[in-house]
Amino acid sequence: MTVDYPPELVDSFTRLAEAVGRAASVADTYEVLCRGAVEVVDGCDHASLMLLADGRGRTAAASDDVARRGDAIELELGDGPCLDALRDDEPDLHLCADLTAPNRWPALASRLVAETPVRGMGGFRLRTAGRHLGALNLFSSTPGALGEESMAQAAVLAAFASVAVTAALHGEEAETMRAGLQSNRTIGTALGLLMQTHDLTDAEAFGVLSRLSQQMNVKLSQLAADVIEQHRQGIAPPV
Repeated sequence: MTVDYPPELVDSFTRLAEAVGRAASVADTYEVLCRGAVEVVDGCDHASLMLLADGRGRTAAASDDVARRGDAIELELGDGPCLDALRDDEPDLHLCADLTAPNRWPALASRLVAETPVRGMGGFRLRTAGRHLGALNLFSSTPGALGEESMAQAAVLAAFASVAVTAALHGEEAETMRAGLQSNRTIGTALGLLMQTHDLTDAEAFGVLSRLSQQMNVKLSQLAADVIEQHRQGIAPPV
């Protein structure tokens, strides 16, 4: 089955996969992912990668000092979208598109607006085989710039990053990593479509795909490709 991805998305992920494959170390892989987030996700001006260590988040890499400062403030306060994405009892995705408006994290918003150019942010959980790895953190300098299209792109990137982080941690060969990234890009795209069409969280969309995969006895990657093909033909993805 041939799946038609937007050319610009394909180009961005191709470059990102190649950059990940060339990364000389785990630290380089993490930095590549952060820089890639700024390139791939509309409205994202800064990005960081927060990983779980001994049950607590720590910044493993950042695209720049603004993202690193944003993480530091959130870790200091112990509250915010990115930290919530790390917690077992929270959804996979947390977004505050406009920090200047009333929101769930007033203390964090106040500090970020006062001390950084950040005006919107989102946290996306990274996971593999049911294990939480960390969170991909996106920061925007423009209120409201992280919208629905951004969330779909970020859902793909989060799946991509989950595989890259897992591969880096396990020291897998670049070819194996690229194969995993291709499969998870398809799954991530399908998740984004389900989230947009049915107003689902990332966790809910993943649950839908998993349930249908089991019911239909079809591999998750194949089901994701079918969802994308149906969307291309104008058929609403199932729930």
